[in-house]
Amino acid sequence: MPNVEVPDSSLQKLQQNLGTVIRGKPECLEVLTIAVLAGGSVLLEDVPGVGKTTLAKALAQSLSLSFNRIQFTPDLLPADILGSSIYNPQDGSFAFRPGPVFTNVLLADEINRASPRTQSALLEAMSETQATIEGVRHPLPEPFLVLATENPIEFHGTYPLPEAQLDRFLVQLKLGYPDVDTEVGILFAQQTEHPLNGVSPVLDGDAVRSLQARVRQVAVEKSVARYLVEIVQRTRQDARLKLGVSPRGSLMLFRAAQAAAFARGRQYVLPDDIQYLSRFVLPHRVLPTSQSRYGGETKAEIIADIVKQIRVPT
Repeated sequence: MPNVEVPDSSLQKLQQNLGTVIRGKPECLEVLTIAVLAGGSVLLEDVPGVGKTTLAKALAQSLSLSFNRIQFTPDLLPADILGSSIYNPQDGSFAFRPGPVFTNVLLADEINRASPRTQSALLEAMSETQATIEGVRHPLPEPFLVLATENPIEFHGTYPLPEAQLDRFLVQLKLGYPDVDTEVGILFAQQTEHPLNGVSPVLDGDAVRSLQARVRQVAVEKSVARYLVEIVQRTRQDARLKLGVSPRGSLMLFRAAQAAAFARGRQYVLPDDIQYLSRFVLPHRVLPTSQSRYGGETKAEIIADIVKQIRVPT
């Protein structure tokens, strides 16, 4: 995907801010910026210690947004996330005490350590930007973004995210280990203080909402939209997959492509945008057959092969 100057210097500053904290991962930072512009949530799947939590904090500080962190554990309850009504013995009334989900940037740390019942407490928040507690709907602050982390190595005491939960995430990212030179730079960058201390806001909530509204105005030709849908349709027909991409996945890829075009300084989506983002938006939404899994073919490889099969519109 060709580099094009971004339309707003604040987006450049945002990526520069994040780059001072997370070194050597420009592609991940670009996709994270695209997720913010598209208003979608992000699943960070990687081993401990590569900077997932630090990245979430740096994003919240860069956007001057409220930030809450929930450490998911097996004994965590839905009320610990959403909040609950507290009884006031003086007048016999109940007052709602909001939980940590009522924030702009929510870090769901090690989300796969909580029970499915607790995991599902985030479903409504991620898809509808609201939370229903005891039959009462409470709107969440906007913009609202969930950054969830999970460790793919440990299986003891974890609960794999169900397909309905995975489908709510716009993209899935893997930071990976840094190379030698980058890791040496990390050592010296934290010699006296943590880079997070130097992160200053470059956007606020109003600016983020304005950018998200502008992203929705990015033009998508009908032939390009059809190209997107043909890729999604093929995932539902491929013999290697027993679960294809849902219509929600189509919409999220559409939104992400608009955000990518905007971040690259264009007011129109290209097929290149869809090809590029299919690597991050689609693999976590499909479910391979047992034969495919045992054959060693990954979900990302299957998606890449499907994208190659679809004729690109000209």
